[in-house]
Order: sequence, then structure tokens, then C-alpha cells
Amino acid sequence: MLGITGPPGAGKSTLAEQVVAAVPGAVLVPMDGFHLAQAVLDASGLADRKGAPETFDRDGYVALLRRVAEQKAGRPPVYAPTFRRDIEEPIAGAIPVAASSPLVVTEGNYLLHWPDARPLLDEVWWVDVDDETRIERLVSRHVRFGRSRADARAWVMRSDEANARLVAPGRDHADVVVTP
Repeated sequence: MLGITGPPGAGKSTLAEQVVAAVPGAVLVPMDGFHLAQAVLDASGLADRKGAPETFDRDGYVALLRRVAEQKAGRPPVYAPTFRRDIEEPIAGAIPVAASSPLVVTEGNYLLHWPDARPLLDEVWWVDVDDETRIERLVSRHVRFGRSRADARAWVMRSDEANARLVAPGRDHADVVVTP
């Protein structure tokens, strides 16, 4: 199992998709599928921090990684959730992960921040890109999904950048640093 991590907007998803496309039978299991549902975030007062560690089902994510790591040949697939940005919601059971898959790639901000996730991964890559590029990517993403440019930039500088600072120390613990 390969983990790809880094700060928000670094290009984790893009790199993960490229790796999966290059390896026949590989499967992508994004950590974003473990976002808490918007109704849960609203009810708990966490909607304005969506993307922060406490807005994910960390235990569910780790349990899924463990299930995938322990998967035996001949058993039914393990099903992982995905995240749909167009509706800003996780979708359960969307990604079948067969025991025969030669490579499972998972990507997300907190792979090196959550100590119980790292031991389940064979290798972790850190995606490193300059802050200006990363921030512009994030602003553009938020605009593409409906925010005004001003609201997108405010969100990025408040929420995404707080998460970037939180995960930054993980860079020193990655097996490989990738600079796209």
C-alpha cells in the first residue's frame, strides 16, 4: 500500500491518479471518502473547519486500511468510500478493493499526522510544491465548485492553510519527497 500525502493543494490526488493509471489493476482509496457528512459537520459546529482532522472519520479510515492490508485471496472485495466535490459529500461503498489488486494507493493530508495510519502503509510519498502555486490551486478549486473568488481565498487562508501548517512536519518523515 502506497500513501501519498502533503498539504492541501499540493497535487496529491493528481499524483495518485497518475500512479494508479500506470499500474494495471491498481486501486485508489482517497482519505477524503472519510469526510464526515455535511449534516454531521453542521450539527457539531465543524462545518467552517471542513478538511481539518476532526472533520474526518479517522478510526473508520484506519480500520479500512487495516482491512485492505489483511485482505485474503478469494474473499469478497473491501469497499471504500469516495468523496464527491460536486455535492461536497462522502459516498459509502463506492470503490471495490480486491485482494488481487497489485497496488492500493491512498492519498490525504493526514497520513503522517495520524500515527495509527502510517504503520499500515508500505511507503509514504510527500508531494512538495511551492506555497503560491498550492494556494492558487486551492482558490481555483473552490471557485470551480461555487464559491466567489473572495470567499474561496478567505477559506483557503483560514482553513486550508491551518491544515497545511499542521501537516508540514510530516515532510521529514516521508519515505520519498516528490516535487512535481
